[in-house]
Amino acid sequence: MKLISRSSAAKALSLAAVSALVLSGCAAAPEDTTAEPIDFLACAVSDEGNWNDKSFNEAVYTGLKQAESELGVQINALESATPEDFEPNLQASVDAGCDIIIGVGFALGDAITKISAENPELNFALVDSASESTNVKPLLFETAEAGFLAGYASADYSTSKTLGTFGGLPFPSVTDFMTGFYYGAMQWATDNDAEVTVLGWDPANPDGGDFMGGFAPNNPEGLAIAKTQIQAGADVILPVGGNQFTSVQAAIDELNPEAVMLGVDVDIAAGNPDLANYILTSIEKRMAIATFDVIKALVDGAAFDATPYVGTLANKGVALSPFAAFESKLSSGLASRLAEIEAGIIDGTYKPKG
Repeated sequence: MKLISRSSAAKALSLAAVSALVLSGCAAAPEDTTAEPIDFLACAVSDEGNWNDKSFNEAVYTGLKQAESELGVQINALESATPEDFEPNLQASVDAGCDIIIGVGFALGDAITKISAENPELNFALVDSASESTNVKPLLFETAEAGFLAGYASADYSTSKTLGTFGGLPFPSVTDFMTGFYYGAMQWATDNDAEVTVLGWDPANPDGGDFMGGFAPNNPEGLAIAKTQIQAGADVILPVGGNQFTSVQAAIDELNPEAVMLGVDVDIAAGNPDLANYILTSIEKRMAIATFDVIKALVDGAAFDATPYVGTLANKGVALSPFAAFESKLSSGLASRLAEIEAGIIDGTYKPKG
């Protein structure tokens, strides 16, 4: 990777006006903007967990609910408690006559490839992975781009200049977050002629990465990894494995109350007030937008297109969340530098994957 260096008070109502308001019923009722129901069934099958995971699954469910409200579609959302539920849930969606079936996550790849091949007349979409089937539209996200910004900001914020990250399993949709984070931290080191250490992931040595072995919410292995990294000096932690935030919070509370973590997939601080003082920022993968757009295209009459959707910084498909509770704690000039880097990622100057 090439690293780049940088040398009246309001008037009271009159009696007549008040009378007019009373006679007119005071005010018009808010207009109901809910769309009329239409004959279209949009379905989704969750990854391991549930639709209220404050992360990956919930983002897709938000897109479904938006389509229900704004487009008038009917929705059917099936939760998968374990990977063994993937195929039965997909088959149940087929049996329900869904017009589009969305698999939430790369872990559904094999199951969705099998079910889609058996039902070539139906339309499918798969988040975070591709499929051999021509009736499956991949919904992909360049999370390394936003991850690069997060890594840069984390290195700038860190007191120890030691950062940590870990994942669920070493799939590209997980490691891309970690790779962007790593290279963003290294860019900060180059810009500032300083040393930064990233624990848990080095793109040059992927076999040495820290992974939990799965994506169950608040995995005990995630807690153990977070503790180990904090004990090794990390004061910013990036967990990439669904909802691991309560575990990391526990590790921070126990070992270093000054440490912080990053969210993934959605703006974790905005949706979890209890975590707001722990979340420096989040690396957003705007799956709700992608989900809604795929459904809307079909509702509007477009032919199904299996060409991948790719979310980037340029099309706002990925983004860095606001720093919220930490805005006042950021160093002077960081915001403008992040804007420069974002522009550089978009024009190709910076390479988030090395």
